[in-house]
Parts: sequence; C-alpha cells; structure tokens
Amino acid sequence: MLSFPIEKVREVIARGREDAAAKGGFRNPWYGMRPGEGEQPGLWLVGDHGVYIMSNGKLPEGGRPLVVYAEECDPTSNDDWFHIKRQTFGGDDGIEFFDADHLEALIAASPAATHLFIASHEETMELSMVTRV
Repeated sequence: MLSFPIEKVREVIARGREDAAAKGGFRNPWYGMRPGEGEQPGLWLVGDHGVYIMSNGKLPEGGRPLVVYAEECDPTSNDDWFHIKRQTFGGDDGIEFFDADHLEALIAASPAATHLFIASHEETMELSMVTRV
C-alpha cells in the first residue's frame, strides 16, 4: 500500500486547477495518445523513480508540476524505494489518472481521515481513507 497525507492530496489537486486556469487546461497523461482522457481536474499517480502523485494542469514553459511522494516510496528518504515501487506499482514506469471530483468526494465522506491509501491489485487499484494517530 502507498499512503499520501490528505492535505498533500488537496494541494496537488488545487495546484493542478491553478495551473490549468493560468495556462488553459489540463495535460494529457498519455502524451496525446488517448485524446480527451485524463484532460480534466485530477492528479496522476506516477511510478518511475519512486511513486508519487503529481498535479496535471498545463504548465508554462519550464514550469514544474507539484509532486508529492508516497510516504513509503520516496527515494530521498527510503533506501528500499525500488523494492517498494516494484511491489506496489510494478516494475515498469507508468501513470494512472484519478479524477478530482471522485477524490474530493472520497475525502469529504471521511472527514476524520488523515491519509489516502492506494493499493494495487492485478487489474485494479483500490483507494481508501484511513486515520493515522
């Protein structure tokens, strides 16, 4: 399982919306190979050098998205990040899109939650809200 603090999830979504408002829309996570898919408010779960969520608004030339690493899979703080990435996301690099409206509804339905958990299964991903003390 991968976990992300709820406050950071909200920041990533907000940043994507801010960037989209300033630059005219949302980026396509599949480099235009699937037009219209994922070009809406949300965030990307990215597996490459670690696993992280990333804002998806269009960026100015040279601009950088907001990136938040999973607590368990941050290469700057966990020497086992590669092993965890393979276990939780697989060996290949990739992107999964999560719709902002769905994430915000999930967060609102669990007001005491502190973290978003993402579990990968063979054909699906499971999102859940948890409270850590």
